[in-house]
Amino acid sequence: MFAIVDYQGGNLASVKRALEYLGYDAEITDDPDRIRASQAVILPGVGGAGQTMSNLNRLGLDEVIRDDIVGQGVPFLGICIGVQVTLSHSAEDGGTDCLGLIPGQVRRFPSQSDSERLKVPQIGWNRVRFVQDHPVFEGVHTDQVFYFVNSYYPDPDSDDHALATTEYGVKFASVVGNGSLVATQFHLEKSGEAGLKMLDNFCRWSP
Repeated sequence: MFAIVDYQGGNLASVKRALEYLGYDAEITDDPDRIRASQAVILPGVGGAGQTMSNLNRLGLDEVIRDDIVGQGVPFLGICIGVQVTLSHSAEDGGTDCLGLIPGQVRRFPSQSDSERLKVPQIGWNRVRFVQDHPVFEGVHTDQVFYFVNSYYPDPDSDDHALATTEYGVKFASVVGNGSLVATQFHLEKSGEAGLKMLDNFCRWSP
C-alpha cells in the first residue's frame, strides 16, 4: 500500500487517482501507524508552507516522516508543496521552519528577470533538465515539459541534492533528492504521460 499523507492540504485525491490509474493501491491517511506500515509514502498538495508545517506538526506527522520514513530508508516522494517542506526553511508565510531533510532554503521568485517582468506564481508548462541520473527518471527524456504552479522554489545548499533544474527568471532545482527521498516542484499527476511515467518509476523504486 502507498500512503498519501493527509495533512489537510489540497490536491491529494488527484494523486490517489493517478496511482490507481497506474494499478497501485493507495490510501489517503493521517494515521501514523498506517503511514509507517506502507511500502512508500507520498506528500503531495498545494498550499502554503506555514499551514502545511503547522498541520504536520499538530498531527505528529513531521516526526513520522523524518524519523520513521526517510530516516529508515522508506521511499518518500514530495510533490509541489511536498518538495518545499523537505528543505530546512521557507521564506513563505513570514518564514517557516520545515522538515530539514535536505539542507537549504525555499525562496520566492523575483518579480523581474534580467529581460522581462515575471508573472508570479509560475503557472503552466516548463522544461525540466535532468542534471543527475536517478531511477525515477528512467524512460523520460531530459528537457521534457512538466506542469508547475508555484511562487516559491527550492534552493538546496548542495548541488549534490539537485537532481534536475528549470529556469523561470532564475535557474532552480525542480527535482531534489537525498537517499530514499525524491521530490518534484512540478505536479507529476498533472503532467501527462511523462509525469505518470515518473510516478510509476517511483512506485517501482527500491532505494
